[in-house]
Amino acid sequence: MQCKDLGSLPILLVDDEAQLLHSASLVLRSAGFAEVLTLDDSRKVLPLLASQPIGVIVLDLTMPHLSGRELLEQIAAEYPEIPVIMMTATNDLQIAVQCMRSGASDYLLKPVEQNCLVAAVRRAVEGRVLRAEFLSLKDRLLTNSPHEPGGFADIVTQSPAMFAIFRYIEAIAASPQPVLITGETGAGKELIARALHRLSGRPGELVAVNVAGLDDTLFSDTLFGHAKGSFTGAERARDGLIASTGEGTLFLDEIGDLSIASQVKLLRLLQDGSFYPIGADRPRQSRARIIVATHCDVRRQVELGAFRKDLYFRLRTHHIQLPPLRERREDLPQLTLHFVEKAADSLRKPAPSVPPALFQWLHNYAFPGNIRELEGMAFDAVARSQGAVLSLQSFKEAIADQAPFNADGDAMDGLTALSGQFPERLPTLKEAEEALIAEALQRAQGNQGVAAGLLGISRQALNKRLIRRDTENF
Repeated sequence: MQCKDLGSLPILLVDDEAQLLHSASLVLRSAGFAEVLTLDDSRKVLPLLASQPIGVIVLDLTMPHLSGRELLEQIAAEYPEIPVIMMTATNDLQIAVQCMRSGASDYLLKPVEQNCLVAAVRRAVEGRVLRAEFLSLKDRLLTNSPHEPGGFADIVTQSPAMFAIFRYIEAIAASPQPVLITGETGAGKELIARALHRLSGRPGELVAVNVAGLDDTLFSDTLFGHAKGSFTGAERARDGLIASTGEGTLFLDEIGDLSIASQVKLLRLLQDGSFYPIGADRPRQSRARIIVATHCDVRRQVELGAFRKDLYFRLRTHHIQLPPLRERREDLPQLTLHFVEKAADSLRKPAPSVPPALFQWLHNYAFPGNIRELEGMAFDAVARSQGAVLSLQSFKEAIADQAPFNADGDAMDGLTALSGQFPERLPTLKEAEEALIAEALQRAQGNQGVAAGLLGISRQALNKRLIRRDTENF
């Protein structure tokens, strides 16, 4: 149940005095609690709680059949999220302490003043809502997956780093402030922009434009449009992309290549939401959200004077730094299978099966072109494939003359990488094999097919080794 709905749940009054139930329910309704339920038999409380949600319970301590204290203990055990306010005519501090230790949220002395009753119930309701919000926030911060996975349906990943970005996107999606997305070429910046727009709930569309190579005049005409007669050939007025975006999202890719003159106009748009079409003497207003992306080091460009500092800080109100593919290698198997199926579908041919050995080849490659490069490799391989199993030849050709890379993208040899990691006593072959299998399974998150690919063996061979290991350890 959403936190905002908890405050509208009914209040339950339990007392064997009919007159008290009637008067207390009137007081609570007049105080703004729309639904107040009453019970004069304590034995009916638990069946009621099992049949419908209740916000707060106000419970008399002394009742026939089932005492308030016994009922409190059962409610605290079975429904700990429901605040219980105890009422009693006995002014006994020890009883009050016992009730609070048993799970009561408050303690009222009969006859209860109207203001005290309303205040106690209101505190209980607000306390429950706050606890629910805290748990929701804790869950949002600690969970490894997004709360709205449908917004990221286009992004194939199982990377914790990407899931952290998803949670950040969910937090800033509704903000009207600009977003700066940085990352290497081919890392998926436009997919992130589309996810942002999808989760924002904005009524307009996402309009994407690559501003690389646009001079100031073409940039202004593309974004802001022009008035009739503003230049030779301008026979009629034309709206730019800002106007056509409406209340949607304008995505400007390769913003690092923008000229200084165009940067000034973009800064004005971000500061006050106004822009001038070419040849117009009156500003127009924009309600579009701006998302920009670049593969450049914008901070370095600011230091060199190639990018305005004020525009940089305005753009990075929200900043998303996308990791390159070599920093999320756990996504390689899933992305490869996805692109193979996508390529086969576009070529209208059956999707070939992917040999596990391919994943080991890809794992040792730096992917300077990132996900876009992997997609191109998969498409070429599927296009050239003639059998039921995908050939490794096209992948080998694509990464020819490339040495394996470590997680930092530095070239290295596999034996060199291992040489500094051996302890003084060399492990036995059996110990080394078990360690490698354990590491591969961990990297593959338990997926034996992916782990086999990382080890360069078939899944059947890995399965035999696992069975042998388990048999020997039995």
